[in-house]
Amino acid sequence: MPGPNLLEPPGRETRAAFPEGFGQRFIVTVDTEEEFDWSAPLDREKHGVVTVPALRQFQQFCEGFGVIPSYLIDWPVADSALAPEAIGDAVRRGAAEVGVQLHPWVNPPFEEDVTERNSYAGNLPFALERQKLTALRDRIEDAFGVAPRIYRAGRYGLGPRTAEILLENGIAIDTSVRARFDYSGTGGPNYRNHPLHPYWADPQRRLLELPLTTVYWGPLRQMGNVIYPHLWRAPSMRGVLARTGLLERIPLTPEGITDEEALRGVDIAIDEGLPVLVFSFHSPSLAIGHTPYVRSEADLDALYDWWRTLFAHLQRRGIRPTSAGEIMNMVKGT
Repeated sequence: MPGPNLLEPPGRETRAAFPEGFGQRFIVTVDTEEEFDWSAPLDREKHGVVTVPALRQFQQFCEGFGVIPSYLIDWPVADSALAPEAIGDAVRRGAAEVGVQLHPWVNPPFEEDVTERNSYAGNLPFALERQKLTALRDRIEDAFGVAPRIYRAGRYGLGPRTAEILLENGIAIDTSVRARFDYSGTGGPNYRNHPLHPYWADPQRRLLELPLTTVYWGPLRQMGNVIYPHLWRAPSMRGVLARTGLLERIPLTPEGITDEEALRGVDIAIDEGLPVLVFSFHSPSLAIGHTPYVRSEADLDALYDWWRTLFAHLQRRGIRPTSAGEIMNMVKGT
């Protein structure tokens, strides 16, 4: 009997229900990973972890707003003593959570060729994906003393049997589905038709899918899933549609999205009744010079200002922060 396939859009009957008192919440997820040259081909050796200590400042910043970040950690970070030093105390205090993020090209065992297709872990042979994910889960538990319960595939690279591996490893939440995005052009998944609302991946309600939040804005937003797939032929049209206010795709991230755009996205998600708004970004953006989004001190200041603006707006709208642990407890209780 095949297990659940997270690559397939679910039916409406799988939608997760939250208790009435849950309201609408938001969660901050951090792709906590090594730094590398984003413009160069993937490489097993050319990376570092010098940005990991910057997590401490971000953690302190979040605690000032009552936000519990979920740090989704990959192998180079988990295998470094820097990570427990930066956020280990916060994890022990319940002020932060740790989860799993699989970058297969830097995660042992190393049996596959390093190619773009193989960078999506779900494309690997089942046994190899399983070995890598299990080794990483165990390494994170060894480093932090707690079992991770939330997962994100690096590059959002789920496979047809990833859910089976997650269930074997005690993972309760997957947050790999990037709704409104299609990575099939480079060998990855197509999430264009997946919903934004959390849903159960299996009939036994053991694995919850918590999609990253991306919304369409503008008069043409109801046709976003029809229009956007055709824009790869004319990418400049995306800018034209956004500048004219006709159609804009807004993921909830400080990377490449202005605070004004994000505020519009938040308001749409709230008004559409989404129970959990999922924010995300990459941890190397917390230091200067390691991602395209933070190249200067001014860029780094702007990133923190982005979060201040969003946290303040969410508070005004009555949207409280939540965590993976709270989501699991609340949704299981319905």
